[in-house]
Amino acid sequence: MTNTHQGATRTAAGRVWLITGASSGFGLALAEAALAAGDTVVAAVRRPEALKDLADRHPDRVVPVALDVTDQARITAVVAEVLLWYGRIDVLVNNAGRGLIGAVEENTDRELRDLMDLHFFGPAALTRAVLPAMRRQRSGAVVQVSSMGGRFSFAGVGAYSATKFALEGLSEALALEVAPFGVKVMIVEPGSFRTGFAGGGALLESAAVDAYRETVGQVRELLPQSDGKQPGDPAKAAAAILTALAAERTPLRLVLGNDATDAILANADAARAELLAWEPVSRGTDFDA
Repeated sequence: MTNTHQGATRTAAGRVWLITGASSGFGLALAEAALAAGDTVVAAVRRPEALKDLADRHPDRVVPVALDVTDQARITAVVAEVLLWYGRIDVLVNNAGRGLIGAVEENTDRELRDLMDLHFFGPAALTRAVLPAMRRQRSGAVVQVSSMGGRFSFAGVGAYSATKFALEGLSEALALEVAPFGVKVMIVEPGSFRTGFAGGGALLESAAVDAYRETVGQVRELLPQSDGKQPGDPAKAAAAILTALAAERTPLRLVLGNDATDAILANADAARAELLAWEPVSRGTDFDA
C-alpha cells in the first residue's frame, strides 16, 4: 500500500510513523516492526548517523532526522517537514528517555528539570504539534512510552516516576479529548527490558547522601548490574504495541512484561485495600446534611 497526499512531496508506503529515540531500545524495535509491517518510519534521533544501517537496509522507507526533544523550535520544524514530505503522520511514538537514580533529597533542581523536559515537556510539545494534522485526517495514534514506574514508584526513582506520572496524567485526559476525532492514545508501561536503559551511559545518578544507603543503595547497585540480563524482549514488546494499536478497542494502558504485570497488580490491590481501610474517614468529611 502506498499513500500519496495532495501537496505531499514524497510517497509513503503504508502508515507514516514518527518515532523519537529510534536508534536503540524500544524505539529501534518499533521502527523494525513498523518496517516489517510495510510502513514508513521517520526516525528522530540526536545523531542521525546512528541509523545508517537501518536506513541503508530500507532506503525508501526510513528517514533519519536530527531531533533533540527538548528543543521546541526543532520539534515544530520536524513535524512541519514530515507533513510537507508525506502529507500525514499516522503514529507518533514518544520514546526518547533516560533513567535517573537518587533519593528525592539527593536530586538537584537541575536534574529534575532536565528529566521533566525530556520525559514530559518534549512529548507534550510533539503531541501538540502532530494533533492538528491527525484531527484533520480524523485518524492517528499517539504512543507514550512510560514505565511500570509511571504507575507506582519506589525508593531511588522518585524523579523518574514523577516525570512518567505527569506524562500519564496528561495522556489520560488527551485520550478523552481526541477520541471524537478518531485519534487513539496509548500509554505503554514496560517492566525490565533489554534496551540499554540500565547501561551505556543512559542511566544517570544523583550525588549520593550516605543517609540513604539503606533505601537507595541497593537500586544504585543492582540496576546497572541488570544491563543485558533483563527478562523483557524489545522485539516482542514492539509486536505487542502493534497488536494493541490494531485492536478495535486499543487499551489506554498497555503493560509489558511479567514483572510489570505482577508489580502493577500488587500495587493496585494494595491501593484498593488502603482505600477501603480508610473509607469511613474519607466519607466522613462532607458537611452534615
